[in-house]
Amino acid sequence: MAITPIPNTTLTPSQPSPSTTSSPPQCLSLPPQTYAKLQPTSFLSAHLPSTRPSGRSPLESRPPTLHTNSLTHAHGSAVVRIGDTAVVCGVRGEILLAGDTFIPTSRLDKGRKDGEVIADLGLLVPNIELATGCNPRFLPGQAPSSEAQGVVQRVITLLRGTDLVGLGGLRIWDRGPEEGKGGGEEEMDTGEDEEEAQTQAQEEDKVMAYWTLYIDVLVISLDGAVFDAAWLAVLAALKATRLPAARWDRDLENVLCDPRRENELSLEMRGLPVPLSFVVFQPRSRPREERRDRVVLVDPDDFEEGCCDEEGTIVVDEAGARICRIECAGGSGLGVKGVRAMVERAGERWKEWMSLLKTIQS
Repeated sequence: MAITPIPNTTLTPSQPSPSTTSSPPQCLSLPPQTYAKLQPTSFLSAHLPSTRPSGRSPLESRPPTLHTNSLTHAHGSAVVRIGDTAVVCGVRGEILLAGDTFIPTSRLDKGRKDGEVIADLGLLVPNIELATGCNPRFLPGQAPSSEAQGVVQRVITLLRGTDLVGLGGLRIWDRGPEEGKGGGEEEMDTGEDEEEAQTQAQEEDKVMAYWTLYIDVLVISLDGAVFDAAWLAVLAALKATRLPAARWDRDLENVLCDPRRENELSLEMRGLPVPLSFVVFQPRSRPREERRDRVVLVDPDDFEEGCCDEEGTIVVDEAGARICRIECAGGSGLGVKGVRAMVERAGERWKEWMSLLKTIQS
């Protein structure tokens, strides 16, 4: 059997060998949403300090929107939206008879602040619910979360600490006999009539009942700064609340309410405190980084809150001239200068909200 020799072959540059060719390396690219879920801290750090993933600057807040009197069967209501955080608040008034309380009326109305009386009687009852579906963290069938309970406690503390609602609009009086009823001026000249007048004067202007305001807040969408949205919804709903004109009837020994809407009364509001929440971002891979490398993010969304350990809230009134409350937790990276800067920014936020709250008729 004859073997045919294989002729020698040579490689030229125009004919490269398949085994020796090199292809450019393939770059692994991920969508921004996937990168944010895998490495949230690195994703946020890649945007800062000039901008945030949402496109806002670090000290830029999301524009708010406000609608009032959206609920038909409530005495006052408001819908607040800050970015993708949406909150509904309804205020309903119920009558509490003074005789049903365990505290004497004489002790309640003499020499005590309105906030103390309201707290003792429980005339302001807020409740906050984080609805199922408002955030992936809240699943159906779960018990009330600690986050909701914390927000409720902060709302109660701010309501009492600022004396936001005066007691005057919550009292229901017994004004005594109507003026001009049962005789003219000549009958009051006798000594017997003067004694009766003095006795009637002592019985007049007695507080017989109070309005109890049940403030229900429902968070239908949660994307950060839930306390800001919840408090501003409470503030707007209270400002929009109209209670029926009520009086004590001596014959029926009960409270009568005037059904006419033109006679409804608004609450006695004392100031309009506005909160501003913030977080301090610091990469967790460098826990001992100096303060100058930390970034303060105003009005954070849910993603930014999850990347930051330090958070706080500053509540101001009168365009920042009066500081109502300062809350800080998780660290001390803000410093004194940072707190002053946040107070100034909170004053600007107060002006933004005033432009919306002015549309509510007092």
